[in-house]
Amino acid sequence: MSFNENKKKDKNMKENKDNQNRIERLRKTRDFSSVYKYGVSVVTKNIVMYYKKNNSKSNRIGVSVSKKVGKAVIRNKVKRLIKESFRKKDLTNLSSGYDIVFVARVRIKFADMKIVDRDITNLIKKLK
Repeated sequence: MSFNENKKKDKNMKENKDNQNRIERLRKTRDFSSVYKYGVSVVTKNIVMYYKKNNSKSNRIGVSVSKKVGKAVIRNKVKRLIKESFRKKDLTNLSSGYDIVFVARVRIKFADMKIVDRDITNLIKKLK
């Protein structure tokens, strides 16, 4: 095996390792609209979760934060809190094949990581 082949093999192994922890995201407006229209909603004080089956082997998430929550800095902070909280969860028991949209309510701007984490945990329990 040549040096270049080894280098390519190492690079592919790194990419596969990074993709194992990666969360697939909903990006297109039609994907969000489909989840809103045909999905089921579950509510907590700070977050609303919509979900529906997507007929694939992986879960995809999207996060929506209205301008009512605050300016761009606050909205981005809320998105990061929700995504990080979801990423940290033990999702081995969660069945795959869902599109999930988290919609932040206005009062989430006063919440810290602990509260967001608790809300995401409660929402995921209802998903199972």
